[in-house]
Amino acid sequence: MAITKMTADEVKARPSKRDRAKIEATTEQNIHRQMIEDGEYPDKELSEKDIISPWYIRKRLGMSQREFADTLGIPVTTLRNWEQNRVAMEPATIALMRIVAREPEAALRALRRRTASSDLPAGSVGASC
Repeated sequence: MAITKMTADEVKARPSKRDRAKIEATTEQNIHRQMIEDGEYPDKELSEKDIISPWYIRKRLGMSQREFADTLGIPVTTLRNWEQNRVAMEPATIALMRIVAREPEAALRALRRRTASSDLPAGSVGASC
């Protein structure tokens, strides 16, 4: 198959291969049935392992791998290794994932990057007056 270069407008002009009417007509009941047919159990309670999964947490927060890695202050490759179970997370990382899973707003606020001087309490040496 030959690779052809197309502009974004040309790509948008091509007809979709997806049946949008069928997608729109899909109900929650259809999805539930399809999950069971695929060997998934939609009514199963999430386990602690699922809850602290970096992939699960990241998806729940609606973040890309890059955004989540930047927020945690780690390389994207480390996050990918955790998500794909190539490298086990350290106990401290597991604890961090529990915190992010249970209290995402507070954890993200605490992890937000700031300048070094803004992290110092007022009146500290090095804090701007």
